[in-house]
Amino acid sequence: MKRQVILITGGSSGIGYETAKSLAEQGHIVYAAARRVERMQPLCAAGVHILAMDVTDENSMQTAVSTLLAEQGRIDVLINNAGYGSLGAVENVTSEEAHRQLEVNVFGMARLIQLVLPTMRAQHSGRIINIASIAGKVTLINCGWYNVSKFAVEALSDALRMEVKPYGIDVVIIEPSAIKTDWGLIAADHLSASSQGTVYEDAASKEAMLMRQLYTSNLLSGPDKVCRAICRAVNAHCPRLRYQPGLGANWMIGLHAVLPARWWDALNRRVIKHA
Repeated sequence: MKRQVILITGGSSGIGYETAKSLAEQGHIVYAAARRVERMQPLCAAGVHILAMDVTDENSMQTAVSTLLAEQGRIDVLINNAGYGSLGAVENVTSEEAHRQLEVNVFGMARLIQLVLPTMRAQHSGRIINIASIAGKVTLINCGWYNVSKFAVEALSDALRMEVKPYGIDVVIIEPSAIKTDWGLIAADHLSASSQGTVYEDAASKEAMLMRQLYTSNLLSGPDKVCRAICRAVNAHCPRLRYQPGLGANWMIGLHAVLPARWWDALNRRVIKHA
């Protein structure tokens, strides 16, 4: 296995934390980046380098990339893992919150890609791994703005893959289903808060309750499932274009693709109605 220089965002918890640790233990040179630097300190024991980065702050991204290149002289893999979900009915989510979700999930990712591409092109090698979601393929009730952000990750990744292939650069998309991390509980709280006192409150409360039950149960796959998919994408000589780890990812995407839109809509409403 070739030892590679890797930058991963969202390294302070969940999927990012586990992936940074695993890749370092495999012998790669790993830089984990996040806003909450103190939460990444235990990664140092595994040999992970820690960087402060806010993907909505241009200066912090430039500084982090410059630091990595000054120390290693190259970057082989970028893993865009930073992101969050702010759920609620389209009518209820504020313009400011919608913009922030797109800033983190789409524009921050895109800007970081722009910062590393000149180096990868000069190397005539590199791999960009974007963490999307089945929410980039499957539309769910009260997830409109999150769906928008993840659909955008899919489209941007597909365009990027065609653009950079002539320069020896691969682009891979990871499309997890629901994964047992704090993400689901935080998203459920956002959903409840954005819907409080509105006509959507009843349906949103039921959905938030379902999410809390699901994300505290033993039904969901853990972060290690996505971590393994990312590691395969890093280490493969010729990686797949898409990986879909997690419980039900394949069948949900398949079901959404074959069902008439009215049937899918009705299924969404029925699930919430009987929560």
